[in-house]
Amino acid sequence: MIKFLDLQKINAQYEQELKEAANRVIDSGWYLMGKELESFEQNYAAFCKVEHCLGVANGLDALRLIFKAYIEMGIMQKGDEVIVPANTYIASVLAISDNGLIPVFVEPNIHAYNLDSTKIEEAITSKTKAILTVHLYGQISLDQEMLDICKKHNLKLIEDAAQSHGALWNGKVSGSIGDAAGHSFYPGKNLGALGDAGAVTTNDKELAKTIEALRNYGSHKKYENIYQGLNSRLDEIQAAFLNVKLKYIQNDIEARRKVANYYLENIKNSSIILPEVLNEEGHVWHLFVIRTRKRAELQEYLINNKIQSLIHYPIPPHKQKAYKELNNLSFRITEQIHDEVLSLPLSPMLTNEEMQLVVKIINQFND
Repeated sequence: MIKFLDLQKINAQYEQELKEAANRVIDSGWYLMGKELESFEQNYAAFCKVEHCLGVANGLDALRLIFKAYIEMGIMQKGDEVIVPANTYIASVLAISDNGLIPVFVEPNIHAYNLDSTKIEEAITSKTKAILTVHLYGQISLDQEMLDICKKHNLKLIEDAAQSHGALWNGKVSGSIGDAAGHSFYPGKNLGALGDAGAVTTNDKELAKTIEALRNYGSHKKYENIYQGLNSRLDEIQAAFLNVKLKYIQNDIEARRKVANYYLENIKNSSIILPEVLNEEGHVWHLFVIRTRKRAELQEYLINNKIQSLIHYPIPPHKQKAYKELNNLSFRITEQIHDEVLSLPLSPMLTNEEMQLVVKIINQFND
């Protein structure tokens, strides 16, 4: 079986270093908010080329804390609107609504799957305070038009960088382009912890200071709480693991690009639509997502040939039961994408033989 993603094989590359990191933390007797976290925050800030990085419990909390901080700072208030792509993972939307803000959906570009800048302005109202752009599947989702819109309407630009560690746009790194960014280090991400983990990056000193307190019960000083905060801290052992894996992230990116480029060059099936690459050097290929109207048949054909595939994502946020008040909305492009997308195996550990077999089987489908 060709697994969609073999985490055991990926992490086995770093087994000795990961064990040494774990032992170092165990022996230190200090398991939260210590030297490992401080080191990772410094290293990841340098990687993203930003002034501030704050480790938090997960990617959802990273986004939640950004919006919560803006509310505490008086920049936003409950009932304000945030523009977000209709085609995204539900965490992007949860971060907005959990803070009493209103998600306003905008359709994506059907070929690149990312937020369509040409459709943003028509969604802006007097209550719009921010755009949350999602760098879906590993490709930066913004352009100069989006930046100009934010400047024109005085909007905050927030990056959901959960899937785009190291992606580039005009020489700028994912997580450094907007006013703030939320990152996820879920185990399956390109930079994955061995459990849940996340971070916020920003160049805004006041925002960073506010989030620093909010992630720790709203406190800068123990037992003195200035905000109604959260318990959302990146623990020492996950920070230590991430420090190990961060050293090798560029190798991971190059290996993923090799697989993606092989697929792009060799998949030749008229029923398959390949992803559009907006910036070849900037795409980090968290996922390789094709489209086909015969998704169920293709997925069954692949599994019958011992190839695992997944769907990212089967149900768009506005059709989820969690947002039943939005279920009557219709976003044709988003719904088409969710009906047709299929993610192929894409791992830095995929062998040449496995890549060739995936392509061979796909090209044989319906042949």
